[in-house]
Amino acid sequence: MKRLTYMLVMLLPLMVWGSVMGSGGARADQTDPRLGDLFGKLHALEDPRQARIIEQLIWGVWLESKSPTLQLLMGRVIKAMAQRKLAQALELLHSVVAVAPDYAEGWNKRATVYFMMGDYKASIADVERTLDLEPRHFGALSGLGLIYTRLKDNAGALEAYERALLVNPHLGQAKAEIKRLKRKVKGEEI
Repeated sequence: MKRLTYMLVMLLPLMVWGSVMGSGGARADQTDPRLGDLFGKLHALEDPRQARIIEQLIWGVWLESKSPTLQLLMGRVIKAMAQRKLAQALELLHSVVAVAPDYAEGWNKRATVYFMMGDYKASIADVERTLDLEPRHFGALSGLGLIYTRLKDNAGALEAYERALLVNPHLGQAKAEIKRLKRKVKGEEI
């Protein structure tokens, strides 16, 4: 299940990348005014299939950029990540966060690469920066839950998943992890 969550976090943005970047529309990021409406719809929906569509649209907005350089770099990052060329993706992401330090998705992708490389301390630092820029980043919050799970910090993982679920109530894996972790954390307190 954790692998499935990871794949969804990685692949949903990849699926919308081409359609968003090729649309010729406005370029944006976590400050885009469309996000407020999309998050509102996400909370109002009951149908999980419709919620997945809104999630994909949110990921698409997060990936957008007004900078052609950033678009090029992120395209290369996503390709390198998909090919599991993690060192290459990491080098590109160092450039992304240097060129655009206020672009949340650059930090989130670098956090993901660090996670994939097993560098949880660096991943947590980049998740925190992502959340400073975009507190609603349910992907970063879910990723933080995965990191804390790997570190066997059940209370930290539980808190991260609960925060993710507050932002996006349609995260089935987060719901399952919360249920599992509540039992563990309660057992640890006894």
